[in-house]
Amino acid sequence: MVAKNGLLKLVILSVALLAAGSGYAQDELRKTFFKDADAAKAAAEAVNAKLYAPKSWESGMKEYRSAEDLLERGRNIEYVRSNAADAVRYFNTARQAAQLAQTALAQAIKSRQDGANAQAPRLSPELWSDAQKEFMRAIRFMERGDLKNAKRREIEATSLYREAELVAIKEQYLAETRRLLTGADRARVGKYAPITLGKAKQLLARAERELNENRYDTDLPRSLAIQANYEAKHALYLSEIVRQVRDKDLTAEQLVLNWEQPMRAVAGVADILPNMQEGPDNLLAELMTYFDQQANELQALQQEKAENEVRLADMESELRALDERLGGASAERAALIQRLEAQARVKQQFQQVEKIFSSYEARVFREGDNIILRLVGLNFDSGNSQINPDNFDLLAKVEKAIDVFPRSELTIEGHTDSHGGDDLNQKLSQERAESVQQYMINAMRIPTYRLIATGYGETRPVSSNETEAGRARNRRIDVVIKPNLEAS
Repeated sequence: MVAKNGLLKLVILSVALLAAGSGYAQDELRKTFFKDADAAKAAAEAVNAKLYAPKSWESGMKEYRSAEDLLERGRNIEYVRSNAADAVRYFNTARQAAQLAQTALAQAIKSRQDGANAQAPRLSPELWSDAQKEFMRAIRFMERGDLKNAKRREIEATSLYREAELVAIKEQYLAETRRLLTGADRARVGKYAPITLGKAKQLLARAERELNENRYDTDLPRSLAIQANYEAKHALYLSEIVRQVRDKDLTAEQLVLNWEQPMRAVAGVADILPNMQEGPDNLLAELMTYFDQQANELQALQQEKAENEVRLADMESELRALDERLGGASAERAALIQRLEAQARVKQQFQQVEKIFSSYEARVFREGDNIILRLVGLNFDSGNSQINPDNFDLLAKVEKAIDVFPRSELTIEGHTDSHGGDDLNQKLSQERAESVQQYMINAMRIPTYRLIATGYGETRPVSSNETEAGRARNRRIDVVIKPNLEAS
């Protein structure tokens, strides 16, 4: 019995060794006969031959799989070699056809990618499907060598891809607005709030027109859609109020009193008597003045805090360095004191400049030792860089401010909002900065070596571009005065 068990173990071990040897041999054969086929397959995959040359690719894969199957079953090695060689030939053909197709059908391929980026397969599935069919027809004609029909199909596919892309972009930006307006129409909002609802529809139409004209500059259409959404929701709110008044659930007097209540609450926070005996205009003006003063005081406090922190850090650092040295300490301390005195003078001059401008003409603030004149009252015509004569008085005040800082360096910065193309905004901001620079040279007699004009386009907003007021603040000229501390 023991002898039989030993013999059985020997047989099992022998079979295992033979199997292992057979597997090793098969691996070596595969490396030998599939080396070229694997390389050709990888090269075809690299140019996406499965998409751009599907017939040749599929033929290559058929021969490749047959060679693998023959090798797996231990068939005649010549058959394996033959199928692998055929696979190489088909893969090479597929690679060449795919490269040609990518060149010949470049326009459709780009449109296809743009559509995919805009999520057209999900947001415009029918048009996308039609475009895909035409694109595959173009590829099949290319693979047959029929360039004429391939180009025809490419033109059709390109048109469909672009249409699908535009539908998808509109769906992304305008769908919510359309749903709101549809709901408003069902609720007969137009009967009770026609002005506000009409404004929402006009904004939607303008947003759609902007997308039709330039689908890739979506800042303005998105902003218009946001405004349209607001107006549509506002119309729904107003229509409900008007209904209540019409149905006598709310009297006109109650309506006015309800609307006055929020202003009373705000006035209470500002500690202002809410006097509205002749309407809200006087109270509104008081509140605006109050909050403007609060904003200016906060800005001044923040600037002073930052200046004090920087000054304290500088003094501590320099004093430590001076204490570590024995020689020349008194002279360097004197230089430090002189610089601190110069900075104090700059602060006094800053306060002098602040008084030159009203809040409607310029915002004056500091960044370190630099003085910033944000000319909120300097306006240009749309798309124009020419200074209007209406701005000459403001620029005369700018000249007075510059004179407070003798021999200072001046940088004129041009800025725009985000509406319009990036390149156009950059060019316009540069032209406006240069226009102010030229005015300073000609009218103020400031030497050119003191002046630098720089356009930043839409890259440095100071407010949100989602509101008209924010965009107005972003369209600006900043004059940066860098004082000469020795001359201050």
